[in-house]
Amino acid sequence: MALGKQSKTLSSKQIDAISTYLRNRRNGIRNNAIFLLSAKAGLRAKEIANLRWSMVVDSDGHLTDTISLTDSAAKGSSGRTIPMNKTVYAALDELLHIEQPIDGFTIQTSYVVRSERSTRTSPQVIVNMFQRWYRELGFIGCSSHSGRRTFITNAARKISLVGGSIRDVQAIAGHKHLQTTQRYIECDSESQRKVVDLV
Repeated sequence: MALGKQSKTLSSKQIDAISTYLRNRRNGIRNNAIFLLSAKAGLRAKEIANLRWSMVVDSDGHLTDTISLTDSAAKGSSGRTIPMNKTVYAALDELLHIEQPIDGFTIQTSYVVRSERSTRTSPQVIVNMFQRWYRELGFIGCSSHSGRRTFITNAARKISLVGGSIRDVQAIAGHKHLQTTQRYIECDSESQRKVVDLV
């Protein structure tokens, strides 16, 4: 992925603005969950489209604190377990309460994201949704990959604070090669300036 072609990352203010914007529009609870699965869980568009409720609940049908993404739902064989951010948990919990009463819903087979006419949606539809949201908000250079890149960048910057390493970020991101994870990480010019002053 060439540097000039990478999607822009999102600031915390932009993340809050997008969530507020989505929640106040049609299908707001579903769409906010889609966005947070990207920005706060690092899921790809394909993974969001393929995510089933069985991957986020326990044997009793209650939400868990992890996303157990299977290989079949992920890109290639990048299935993985992702600790669930509390905002993602809240969004999925709210969405689950809406989905459960719908005819045909089953916790074992139903997809987290469905359209108004179908029991699921496609990765391309997810990509198009992100493009439309960012365009409407005037966020230039953002795409369906912006949330994932933001998640990986933020995780990389904070992982050392909890005793982890970039390898842990690689595992959460589902990258086969560490170099791929490193290419996702947005550089921080202010941090670069500060570290140079310390040398």
